[in-house]
Amino acid sequence: MGSFSVWHWLIVLVIVMLVFGTKKLGNIGGDLGKAVKGFKDGVKGDEEKSVAATQQVADKVTVDVEAKEKAKQ
Repeated sequence: MGSFSVWHWLIVLVIVMLVFGTKKLGNIGGDLGKAVKGFKDGVKGDEEKSVAATQQVADKVTVDVEAKEKAKQ
């Protein structure tokens, strides 16, 4: 009584397909896939921006100097 069998899940799936239709379910799946891909690209973009910002800070902190020898008199 506490768990559902495979037959219960199949009946639920059939009812959902009858209510929404296969085309609508396909569109929902496609939209969900695009959203996940957009989220992954956004996270990857943030990591790249973070690395670029760190490199720019390192470039600003680095000081190039030229050492000259002191001539003996």
